[in-house]
Amino acid sequence: MKEVTAYNPFGGKRAWWVPYPGMIPGLVLFVLFALAPSIATVFLSFTDISGVANGSWHFIGFQNYIEYFTSGALRDNIDALQRTIIFCLSVTFIQNAISLGLAILLNMKLRGRNFYRSIIFMPVILGVTVIGLIWSLIFDPANGPVAALLAHFGQSSAFFGSNSVAFPLVIGVQIWSAMGYSMVIFLAGLQAIPLELHEAATVDGATSWQNFRHITYPLLASSVTVNMLLGIIGSLQTYQIMYVLTHGNFNTSVLSYQIFVIGFSGSMRQGYASALAMLQFILVAIVALAALVYLRRKEVQI
Repeated sequence: MKEVTAYNPFGGKRAWWVPYPGMIPGLVLFVLFALAPSIATVFLSFTDISGVANGSWHFIGFQNYIEYFTSGALRDNIDALQRTIIFCLSVTFIQNAISLGLAILLNMKLRGRNFYRSIIFMPVILGVTVIGLIWSLIFDPANGPVAALLAHFGQSSAFFGSNSVAFPLVIGVQIWSAMGYSMVIFLAGLQAIPLELHEAATVDGATSWQNFRHITYPLLASSVTVNMLLGIIGSLQTYQIMYVLTHGNFNTSVLSYQIFVIGFSGSMRQGYASALAMLQFILVAIVALAALVYLRRKEVQI
């Protein structure tokens, strides 16, 4: 049989270079908006540059990094790091547990399930400002519905103005705003599992829990990995929800919020903020890589 070859308008048997010009626009955008700023951040972290127009700056080596771990604000820095880890772990695990449960529920043949899916996914497309306004009104300590409900039991709270309550509430709002995205990923994984496997297990006498434990969850391992990594990386970089709800007050400041305030909204010490950004990058890389290695091994074991 005669071999059929694809038409090559550039001549020759193979034009291996043809796809590469098409990559140039994407590479240019990547270099301009991702690689170059990242390299600049590394360089600026060793300087005392500020956001002051026409201000002078100097190369100061590791002074910014040393200051972060030795300055008078060390206690606040450690507290922010602790809250960053707590926020990451809480959001990642609780969000994925709720999302998995919702995905299993909404993967069943329920009347109106597409409507429920849309409602749960809706917060994902809302802006942070809109989300902050919604929850600020709900937890308004003067006129909000939650305050009115507590008043019936003789209780009250400042909610986002409380040192003990504000941070858990911020975690809850973050989970609510992002769980729809995780749910969609789990739904895609669930719909890729052949129904015949569940039917065969049921015929063999498997209970619902055994079905989930030995069929559903193992075949969802890749979806779990994706959602866990997205949750870890996203939560470690989150600062917008704190800015909108509490402005970082009432024990809600995290590392990413510190970077934003120091670099753009407070002292404008962009060199110091760049050093904190590098520390954040290291933290994200360590946690994400450790999670990836662990989850990949679990996938193989399953």
